[in-house]
Amino acid sequence: MPRGERPLEADGGPLLDFAAKLRKVREEAGSPTYRDLAKRAHYSIATLSGAASGRQLPTLVVTLAYVRACGGDEGEWERIWRRTAAECAASAAVAPDPDRAGESTSPPYVGLAPFQQSDADTFFGRENLTNRLVEHLKRNRFLVLFGASGSGKSSVLRAGVLPKFAGTPALVLTPGARPLEECAIQLAARAHVSPGTLHAELAAEPRTLHRAVRQILAGSPTPADELLIVVDQFEEVFTLCRSTEERDAFLSALLHATQTPDSSCRVALAVRSDFYTHCTRLPALVEALVDAHVPVGPMTTDELRAAIVRPATRAGLTVEGALLATLTADAHGRPGALPLLSHALLETWHRRRGNALTLAAFQAAGGFEGALAQTAEAFHAGLSDTQQTITRRLFVRLIALGEGTEDTKRRVPRHELDDTPDTVLILEQATKARLLTVDRDHVEITHEALIRCWPRLGGWLSENRDQLRLHRALTEATAVWQSLDRDPDTVYRGVRLAAVRDLPKDALTSRERAFLDASERAEQAEALHARHRVRRRRRLVAALVVLLVCAVAAVGFAVRTQRTVTAQRNHALALKAVENSVALRTRDSSLAAQLALAAHQVESNQATRNGLLSVLPRTLARHVRAMAVTLDGRTLATAHDDAGLRLWDLTDPHRPDHLGTHHDHNKDAIAMAFSPRGNTLIAVGRDRAIRLWNVTDFRNPRLLSTTRTHHADIVFSVAVSPDGQTVATGSYDDTIRLWNVSNPARPRLVNELAGHSLNVKPVAFSPDGTTLASGSDDRSVRLWDVTDPRHAPTIAVLKGHDNFVDALAYSRDGRTLLSGSDDHTAYLWDVSDPRHHRRLGRLEGHTDVIPSAEFTPDGRMVVTAALDGTVRLWAATNRSRPVERASVAALSGGLAAVLPLSAHGTIVTLSNDQAVEIWNTDPTRALAQACAHVRAPISRAQWSRHFPGLDYRPPCADRT
Repeated sequence: MPRGERPLEADGGPLLDFAAKLRKVREEAGSPTYRDLAKRAHYSIATLSGAASGRQLPTLVVTLAYVRACGGDEGEWERIWRRTAAECAASAAVAPDPDRAGESTSPPYVGLAPFQQSDADTFFGRENLTNRLVEHLKRNRFLVLFGASGSGKSSVLRAGVLPKFAGTPALVLTPGARPLEECAIQLAARAHVSPGTLHAELAAEPRTLHRAVRQILAGSPTPADELLIVVDQFEEVFTLCRSTEERDAFLSALLHATQTPDSSCRVALAVRSDFYTHCTRLPALVEALVDAHVPVGPMTTDELRAAIVRPATRAGLTVEGALLATLTADAHGRPGALPLLSHALLETWHRRRGNALTLAAFQAAGGFEGALAQTAEAFHAGLSDTQQTITRRLFVRLIALGEGTEDTKRRVPRHELDDTPDTVLILEQATKARLLTVDRDHVEITHEALIRCWPRLGGWLSENRDQLRLHRALTEATAVWQSLDRDPDTVYRGVRLAAVRDLPKDALTSRERAFLDASERAEQAEALHARHRVRRRRRLVAALVVLLVCAVAAVGFAVRTQRTVTAQRNHALALKAVENSVALRTRDSSLAAQLALAAHQVESNQATRNGLLSVLPRTLARHVRAMAVTLDGRTLATAHDDAGLRLWDLTDPHRPDHLGTHHDHNKDAIAMAFSPRGNTLIAVGRDRAIRLWNVTDFRNPRLLSTTRTHHADIVFSVAVSPDGQTVATGSYDDTIRLWNVSNPARPRLVNELAGHSLNVKPVAFSPDGTTLASGSDDRSVRLWDVTDPRHAPTIAVLKGHDNFVDALAYSRDGRTLLSGSDDHTAYLWDVSDPRHHRRLGRLEGHTDVIPSAEFTPDGRMVVTAALDGTVRLWAATNRSRPVERASVAALSGGLAAVLPLSAHGTIVTLSNDQAVEIWNTDPTRALAQACAHVRAPISRAQWSRHFPGLDYRPPCADRT
């Protein structure tokens, strides 16, 4: 019998009406038990029963999972949920509480926005961290604060540290797209000089900042010896600033101002922790980080209680015990939870009764995770259809898409937005809801928590990220064009113009449309000029024909000339067609494949073969954080953003079969590995835990154990010994830990290996299990004797790379070790005798970091993947002289990992935008498969556009 539910009260409220309708859907499905629903919906029994309790509005994702499990109409229920969310928000906004008459309307919580210096009297819970930072700044002049998004970095600097330096003038800035210019503007306002002049001086000579600080202090109305500069959201120098020179000059100016012997400046930077690696690529900053690095972790339980209770007490309010317990439990141990906590408290305050903040008010606001989404949905539901369309374009424009990192907010100049009445109204309403922050010159989302917690916004961002990146590049190009007085040399042409032609015109601003119009006019003018050149060339050919008739002796020469011209023309057409096919592959894969195949038929060379390989990948999955493959290459595991663990049968790589999904995986997974037999999967992630899964039944993976590794920093890599008894984990705390997993339900730590001086990245066991290799940011590879894991001494240190070591792999015979590095190269090492190793071949050709490198199963080839967006294949039968055989370009962004599946050239890649793709890198097989997915032959018009002067020969005419 299905379990009975508590009857609903008949008060006609929107929450109870919603719950009644949800229960009716369950009844129409035959009243399945909540246990059965949980299996279908992949949510807990408590979550699903709570959704129909009428006590609070469940999230949209939970609602749709409930309806889907009951076979209901998801589209209809999305409309019902949005209507209910709007009604709940409206009733909360208009229902006054008579018990609160005469109370102050100033809330004691700031919501999503960071605390400011003026909020110091309501800023509680971070006293210990504040004191540490103040002592650090008094002892050292440079401070770098690292923390997750939402960990409170901005608030502790603004409301914690700045008030402690009350007698010291302070300058607070965010870098934006032009950090040096922003710094110059802020300083110039204090020094009463021209911003343009100061910017030019800073760019030419970083020491100018030190002199400007002294000038500000000399002219200060109150005596002061020092200036405190706070740079918030320092990660913008990587996400928004496109000029390496500007970024380096900005950092150099800050460092010099603090390091000069007569310094009058102290500098504090706040940086998101997922940009730590970016910071380590700046040599000047790496040296400064040694003494300046301070991490921001989650608040303790006592600190959370202070942050919740003390602002309320100060405002004459009380916090219900049940609410306090719920909030501390929800926020404890979560580094990015503080903006969600503050927003939930603010919404609870809006719904308070008398002077009490209650659990009921908190639940009515949507709960810890749902309060922000409920606020955003209420704002969205209050707009007209036209305004909702504009809102989507606006919010997407305010996000900087991550490249190997999470998406971040983007400050947008006001002039980038159209100044229409609807846009102005949307900005006013979003600001009122505290979703956006608007000042005189800029617009930005109030906090990046909105990106994570508003499902609608997440959906907008995931629908077509490639198109969003094209649009963002167009926005930046338009800004450059405008800043250079619409210089015609800066407009788009060729492939770049073709790539953006399909962007929705209604998504563009008036300035962007003007830029595209100018680009079209410029290309048309160039096409006209090209036609004139063709006519002149034809007249020249005619003259040559006359000369040929008159000079029979020159016939042989003319024939050879014509052949050369034809060959050059065909060469140029083939290369241009390859370029166009690569540009078209995400928008028209059918045409792209035919262009690449035709180019190869016109001229067969390395470039056209690479082009053909580059247009034939199959996208297997998206939003993937890590992947692993079994030794036989038949089974692939992928870890996803939604905490899903998916398993795939790749027996036929061109027809992959999704075997099963488990939804309680770690959504922050960094690395995974299969046991040699393929029956166990091991995963590690940012939570520093090691998880073992029984995947004997691929369609029903089962979690065996979750063990805290007690590493002091992120666990970056994992490897399994050939006998499956030992697991190695490499960490950013500079150590490797060895685990006995003979009982996978209770992994046991057996040793900790110390020797590296910086982050440990890759780890790999030799095929005979006697040696463990580890790579590190200290630029070395260490070999450890793990014959007895309890006593594992270092037996060799391999040196040769000029930067971090990011990838390691053994050949199947164990005689050769492959390493990949940040120095853009890979090395082959002879380790047949680890104690007498020697370097063999050097693989050069990549132009960026190589995070992944592997041998093919037969050991004859090496595959490398790099952040330059290419996968390269190398013939390595001669280990001392590897030769590049192919290079394929990724669909978007750089590549994070590559896994060879077979000796026939099939590989799997994971890109920085979290897409998993399957490639066939064997040119012979690629030629046979190029037409497999062609929908229709290339038309005559398309052929003429891409192959002018060549007879119409559609390469797939007989196979479509």
